[in-house]
Amino acid sequence: MKKTGCLLLTVMMCLAVLGQTDSIPQPPYKRFPAVPAFRLLLSDSATWVTKYDLPARKPVLVVVFSPDCEHCKHETEQIVQRIDDFKKITIVMATPMQLDKMKEFGAQFGLQRFSNIILGRDTNFMLPVFYDMRNFPFLAFYDKKGALIDVFEGSMTTDQILAKFDK
Repeated sequence: MKKTGCLLLTVMMCLAVLGQTDSIPQPPYKRFPAVPAFRLLLSDSATWVTKYDLPARKPVLVVVFSPDCEHCKHETEQIVQRIDDFKKITIVMATPMQLDKMKEFGAQFGLQRFSNIILGRDTNFMLPVFYDMRNFPFLAFYDKKGALIDVFEGSMTTDQILAKFDK
């Protein structure tokens, strides 16, 4: 009788432990795997861009960066050097940092020259929270339908970035 009671108690405890739900919720980008509803302030300090302003049926690369980050600078330099390979991709470069720093960053790399690059300030700090970011740069890849392909924290080569869109 004692053995049966112990066995029953052990089974009930195992079921109770296994029945627990995960107390750590998934980050929003996993629960909502589409281009987020961002709102970015452009360098003119008056114009706002949202996801609804993006060209339809084009893949999107979201790059969240800090103007002071050396890895972000290197990543941007690599993209600019191979900009012709990114012609079919809309690149959204967003920073939560100060507008004047963002302007300097854009001027340093001549980002205003490229029609497929949108440079803006995330004034509400929405993207770092949405992506549950820990490091800069942060890259999010979306297909031409706006569905999430993958995310990556840190630097990638341009070949690795382009390969994400070829899958």
